[in-house]
Amino acid sequence: MPGGFPDTPGAPDPAARFDDALGRVDADAAVEVVDGLLDAGADPLGVLVDVIAAGLRRIGERWQRAEWTVAQEHAATAVAVVATRAVARRAERVPATRGQVVVACAEREWHALPATIIACALRTAGWRTTLLGAATPARRLSQYLHDLGPDAVAVSCSVLGSLPATRHFIEAGTAAGIPVLVGGAAFGPDPVRALALGATAWAPDARAAVTAVAGLPAVVPTAPPLPQAVAAEQAALALAHDRLAADLRVRWSPTARVVGTPPLDGVDGVVGSVVDQALHAISAVLLTGDTRALSWTADWAEALLAARGADPALVTELGDLLTAALPEFPLALDLVERHWDRGLTTSGHLPT
Repeated sequence: MPGGFPDTPGAPDPAARFDDALGRVDADAAVEVVDGLLDAGADPLGVLVDVIAAGLRRIGERWQRAEWTVAQEHAATAVAVVATRAVARRAERVPATRGQVVVACAEREWHALPATIIACALRTAGWRTTLLGAATPARRLSQYLHDLGPDAVAVSCSVLGSLPATRHFIEAGTAAGIPVLVGGAAFGPDPVRALALGATAWAPDARAAVTAVAGLPAVVPTAPPLPQAVAAEQAALALAHDRLAADLRVRWSPTARVVGTPPLDGVDGVVGSVVDQALHAISAVLLTGDTRALSWTADWAEALLAARGADPALVTELGDLLTAALPEFPLALDLVERHWDRGLTTSGHLPT
């Protein structure tokens, strides 16, 4: 069975049972699934990747499809945290025979569970780990690097808005000669963005992270500087983010009608996030050169709105407003004009 789990004839799939526990917000049942697998001899790394992390992805997918509310998403994530701690307790029994890895989330990255899973996975492989948690300031990371002198840094980044901060982490680590491994949804499905930001290595999941850390060099050179023009425009765009976002919310039809604090769910609850994500995607492309971040964000927004009953053509309207809002940012403007509408289906579904 997937993940190398013990096969019990007639028993339900452990991943399905774990998903059921998430849906019922039953932490005891989730821990029972995890403990049962580990007691039966399952590989802890397989439990982390194929049960807990897989369940975490499905939590996000259900929210995106409007099948779950924000409250359900948060409650299920809390259950996954408890299950991860159950694996971590077993991982602490593994002798620490290898080096030290500092695991952190970049600033603005509040999704701490993926980093927790990475830290736990490395611990099962015998690495000593120090988990700094969500939204770690770059100065705090630099202090830990100075105090601990780790063998490697692992940075988790799930949202595009945290890629600039991840670049600061990469600069801090490599300036000290320490290799930096990065991963998370913000990096996409391959190492293109990671390498563009100067990371030493990239991993798509916890299993790959364990392999990647074992293969990192002992010492690395400082990450090369980013192209001056794009770095300068990205920095200026970041400073103008709040102003641009406020202007777009006033002008974009689904946000213009929102009065006061929007509800957490439905169209009104996501349109503000769509505006922020669009601006963050532009910054991500400026820093990495990976234009997929922009076209995929437009696709994501289209599907998100359509799942909540809104006209997916609103995404084209937002693209037009972006071009009107960016005359002082010529590189960003060119990116939007060339890549925002690429691949939009106008059907509310991601293109195949």
